[in-house]
Formats: sequence, C-alpha cells, structure tokens
Amino acid sequence: MRLQPRTWLAAALLAAAGAASAGVTVNYEKPDEFIDMPRSLHERDQVLREMTRHFDKLAKDLPPGQELKITVTDIDLAGREEPRRWAMDDIRIMRGGADWPTLKLSYTLEENGRVIRMDTEGLKNMMYQQRINRYSSGDALRYEKQMIDDWFQKSVMGAQVSQR
Repeated sequence: MRLQPRTWLAAALLAAAGAASAGVTVNYEKPDEFIDMPRSLHERDQVLREMTRHFDKLAKDLPPGQELKITVTDIDLAGREEPRRWAMDDIRIMRGGADWPTLKLSYTLEENGRVIRMDTEGLKNMMYQQRINRYSSGDALRYEKQMIDDWFQKSVMGAQVSQR
C-alpha cells in the first residue's frame, strides 16, 4: 500500500520530533533504605513508578536535545504511616507539623551530550498543607509532586535561562 504524500510527511515529522525530543532517566539508589516508604512492597513500587511518571511528564518541557538524569537517594513522604490493627494496610496521617515531604536527589542536565548543569539537592515542602495545590486530594503524592514541580521550575528550567 502506497502512502499519500500528506501521510508520509506527517509520519516523517512525527519521527523527527520523537528523535529530537527531550528525555529523563530516573534511578533510585537503595530504595529499601529510604526514610519513609510504605511497608508493602507493592505500594513502594507504586510510589516509585508514580514518581518516575511525574519526572517523565516534567521532562516533556525540556528543549529538544536535552536529557535530564536524576538519581534519587532518599524519600520521606508527607505525613506518617500508622498501622491499623483491624486492616491489612496502614494509613498515612498528615498533621501538618514536622511531617513535611522531603526528597534527596542528584541530577545532571545535558544538552547534546554536554553537561550544562549538575547538582545535588535536598527538596522539602515545609508548608505543604498551607499552599494551594493543583493536584487533586485523591492523588496520594500530591504534596511530593508539588515539591518536585517547584524544584524542576527553579533548578532545571531556571538553568535554561542562565545557559542561553
């Protein structure tokens, strides 16, 4: 079957855009030793998958040719997990005190193979319950995502301005 010229052109443009798109690589260093993760292996994996998806979503804002490499070395989720005697799973209680989310990571931002920014940072969202949050109350990682968004805008996207 022969492709129509418009179909061929659209396919070529999509392939070129995909090849030139920005990306992210996320690694979790010793996740079993993170300060605060769910006890259930399934729930821990779910947290890491969701965080990786969030980093992927943010990386779509990077200019073509840029690659972000992130190594997460510690996670402390918002609130505290407390066991329930009558249930199989634990419940996360958020009191708004010293139970804010934190994340430790190191990252490298490259453009066409050249390092344009590299740093290690400790993220925290101390006012996590007092801020307006664009993520729904049903999103279990809404406070962590808000914290990661702030970091991404300041440290990664802010580096775009200083490098150009």
